[in-house]
Parts: sequence; structure tokens; C-alpha cells
Amino acid sequence: MDGEDITGLPPHVLFSKGLLRTFQIAHEFHSMTCRENLMMVPPGQSGETLWNTWFGRKRIADEERALAAKADEVLEFLTIQHLADHPAGQISGGQKKLLELGRTMMVDAKIVFLDEVGAGVNRTLLNTIGDAILRLNRERGYTFCVIEHDMDFIGRLCDPVVVMAEGRVLAQGTIDQIKTNEAVIEAYLGTGLKNKDQLTQGAPA
Repeated sequence: MDGEDITGLPPHVLFSKGLLRTFQIAHEFHSMTCRENLMMVPPGQSGETLWNTWFGRKRIADEERALAAKADEVLEFLTIQHLADHPAGQISGGQKKLLELGRTMMVDAKIVFLDEVGAGVNRTLLNTIGDAILRLNRERGYTFCVIEHDMDFIGRLCDPVVVMAEGRVLAQGTIDQIKTNEAVIEAYLGTGLKNKDQLTQGAPA
């Protein structure tokens, strides 16, 4: 990453370098509000130090106001500002995926790994998630690595597309190249023109 071998570094060190991830099953603090979930993300907050809770209350209050304002900006960017005060455990699965994406926006993320961001998400919310990913890439320079089975979603977002099977890279190229790749079609759908048409039309792979 940026010329540095980061193999084996612990998660908190990778986080500090701007490499973040989301989960296939969202990991929210379910009893906290969506705003509070975002405010938890930035490290090194003054309120984490016992000394400051006694003698640095003004600094803590100032930081929390700034974090709350940033969290509200993130929620607005993701079009879920109406959920700011809702407990995160009570929002839908797709909204939780958006909230997880919002966590990456609370720090200076460089590379974000998205693990099956479309799993269990309805098409409308998936389009919203896709819009946010594209904007973060184009407007803020985020690099995304997306693990996903929805070919339409992958086709909209990803170039190059890398197909893996049995722990190895099977093919790599544009989405159009992948959809017509005989090895990919055979590995995931079996052989035959009918199955090729299924892949081209967006069947999972």
C-alpha cells in the first residue's frame, strides 16, 4: 500500500493507514443512534482518556459537536439523514449497509473493502449504495475493492473485474469480457449457450 508491504499488520494499524472494510452482515452498535454510530469511528478522541473526563470537559464537548456535525453531513450524503436519531439496530439491512459505508467517511479512508454489500438489500437501496460508492470514488478519491455476486452491480461499479474460483484467479477483464469468458461460464453455470445468456443477462457469478 503506497509502496509499503502491509502483509500481516494488525487491523488497528491498517485502519490508521486508511485501509478500512465493511462486513457482509452489518456490525452496528444496535442500541446507539445512527449519528452516534458514526461519531464512534474517529480514533484518539479526548473523551477516551480518563483524565480528560475530569479536567477536559470543554475539549470533549467541542470535539463531540464537531463529530456530530460531520456525522450529519455523512448521513445527508448517503440520503439517510432522516435516520440520524434512530437506533441503528432498528433500521433495515440496506440502511445498515449505508451506515457502514458512512463509517468509512468519518476518517480519511484511502482503500475500502466492501464484503457483499448487496447481500439482502433491495434493488432501490442497492442503487443508492452504488451511487454513494461512485461519488466517493470520483469526488473524494476512494479506492474500492468489492466482493459481490450481483453481476449488474459489479458491472456498474467495477473495472477491472476479477473472477475467483476455488481460491484462485480464474479470469480478469472488463465486465463484458467476463460475461463472455468460457472458463467463467463453465465454472459457475456449466457449459452451453443458454447458460452464457444467463450470465450476460446478469445471473450471479
